Amino acid sequence: MTSARIKPARALHIATIAAAGIVFFLPLWWIFISAMRPEDDIFRYLNPIGWETFLPTRWTFDHFVALFQSTFGRSIFNSLFVAVATVAGGLIVCTLAAFALAVIEFPGRNIVFTLMIVSFLIPFDAIALPLYYVMRGAELQNTYLGLILPGVGNGLAVFLLRQFFLGLPKELREAAMVDGMGWFQVFWRIYLPLTGPAMISAGLIMFIFQWQAYLWPLLIAPATEYKVAAVSIAQFNSAYGIAFGPIMAGAMCISLIPMLILVFFQPYFTNSVASTGSKE
Repeated sequence: MTSARIKPARALHIATIAAAGIVFFLPLWWIFISAMRPEDDIFRYLNPIGWETFLPTRWTFDHFVALFQSTFGRSIFNSLFVAVATVAGGLIVCTLAAFALAVIEFPGRNIVFTLMIVSFLIPFDAIALPLYYVMRGAELQNTYLGLILPGVGNGLAVFLLRQFFLGLPKELREAAMVDGMGWFQVFWRIYLPLTGPAMISAGLIMFIFQWQAYLWPLLIAPATEYKVAAVSIAQFNSAYGIAFGPIMAGAMCISLIPMLILVFFQPYFTNSVASTGSKE
C-alpha cells in the first residue's frame, strides 16, 4: 500500500526534473543548430514552431570557419588566460581573507565581514565607471592586469571559504598553537590541506564571473589584442547588418568551456556548498 502511494509521487518528481532539464537544454540546442544552419534558415522556422525548429534540414560549417578566421581565436585565449589568472590570484587573496575573518579574532572583525557582504551585493555596473577612471589613471587600460584585478577580490568566494573554515573544529588550531605554530603555519599546515572542495567551489565562482564578464572588458580593454571572447562576438554586428550565424557559433563556443568545467567539478561544488553551514 505504501509503495503504491510512493510510485506516483516518484514519477511526478522524475517528470518534473525531466521537464526542467528540457526547458534549460532547449535554448542551448537551438543555439547549436542555429550555428550549423545557413544564415537564411536561422529564423525561418520559428513561426510556426515545428520539428524543423529544432532539427535543421541543411547543415553548414561556414559560420565556424568565419568565426575562427577572425580574431576570435585570440579572444578565446584572452578569456582563458584572464579567467585562470583571476582564479589563481583570487584563491590566494580570498583564502587568506577568509581565514582571517573566520579564525583570527581581532577588533572590528564582524564589521569587516559585514562590509564585505555588502560589497558583493552591489551590482558591478554601479561601480564600473569610477573603477574605470581609477584603472585608466594607473595606466592599466588595455592590459591583462586591468582585466584581472577587479575579479581577484571576490566577496562571494570569501564568504564561501569563511563558512567552510568556521565548520572546522577549533581544537585543530588550538592543538597547533600549543605546539608552537604561528598563524601562518596554522593556515598552511592545518587549514589549507582541508580546504580542497571549498577552494574548488570558490575557484568555479571566480572563473564563471570572469568568463561571462562583458561590460568591464569592453570598457578597460577594447584593443584587439586584449579583447575577450564575449566582447569579440559583438564585432559581427555592424552597420551592414548582423551576422547571426557567427554570433551563434561564438556563443556556442564560449558556452561549451564553462559547461564542461562545471560538469567535471560539479560533485566538489555540491559537497562544498553542503558543508559551509556556520556554527557561529
